[in-house]
Amino acid sequence: MHGWIILDKPHGLGSTQAVSAVKRALRTSGAGKWKVGHGGTLDPLATGVLPIAIGEATKLAGRMLDSDKIYDFTVRFGVQTDTLDLEGKGIAESDHRPTLEQVEAILPRFTGPIEQAPPAYSAILIDGQRAYDLARKGEEVEMKTRSVTIHELVVTSSPARGGGPPQAVEGCHPLDSGTPLRQGCALPPPLSGEEMETVTLRAHVSKGTYIRSLARDIALMLGTVGHVTMLRRLKAGPFTLETAISLDKLDEAATGGGIAQLMLPLTAGLDDIPALAVSPDEALALRQGKVLMGKPHTGLLLAMEGETPVALVEASGPEIRVVRGFNL
Repeated sequence: MHGWIILDKPHGLGSTQAVSAVKRALRTSGAGKWKVGHGGTLDPLATGVLPIAIGEATKLAGRMLDSDKIYDFTVRFGVQTDTLDLEGKGIAESDHRPTLEQVEAILPRFTGPIEQAPPAYSAILIDGQRAYDLARKGEEVEMKTRSVTIHELVVTSSPARGGGPPQAVEGCHPLDSGTPLRQGCALPPPLSGEEMETVTLRAHVSKGTYIRSLARDIALMLGTVGHVTMLRRLKAGPFTLETAISLDKLDEAATGGGIAQLMLPLTAGLDDIPALAVSPDEALALRQGKVLMGKPHTGLLLAMEGETPVALVEASGPEIRVVRGFNL
């Protein structure tokens, strides 16, 4: 039981609760107790891809935190909340609503390397305390800006002011498909001067990016205020919604003793890492933490003894050093 379960996390469930759900499922299936961890926090408000690492895969959970992610999110204009999402209370209002042209015109300013101030309601530590704990106490929380990268930011749907719910753009992928945007995929031209109550965007972002802050800053640059009403993670590192399962499916598999069939192998979290074949003697040396010599390589590699992962290693010239060893 060393590998990954990719959850399609439902609304209202915290990441820690999701880990507990997987632990219960493992016990129910008869697999016993295993070390379990998640690869990147999702707020209870958010849904979508939540990688759950089991056994030796937990040694790779940190790589998920450092990986790029893709989100769909909806911004409602006119009200800013203290939490920057629909769970908070309103702290600012505006009657102004932007047009689609105005939104699309400012998106390039949020593409590429940007500076971003995280939300006050976040898990960032400030003098040893979580920012959200300080914010809930009513204390003034000063959030320092940080550098993040927005690789892609595009509109996926935009109902007119007073109109119905967002619709997927005709000719494009479904909003939750997790597939890359089709080249040139865009909305049909809106009516002149049409105002939007909400807009749904897709963002491909680097680690450390807060979508709630991105929504806040976009609204402010448009001369209004806003907050996030929907947030769905489509991709985290190599994992997408295509391999994600619901909690109901997880529970069904656990009851039927088939939870192992839902798991992805440990190596699924390392699809972007080249493999390095090693002999039994070299594998033993790596397991003992020794440095291998004589194999000229560069960069991060996955040392494999046949079909068995031995270690994540860093190669520099002839030297190969262990970064993370696996007890398999």
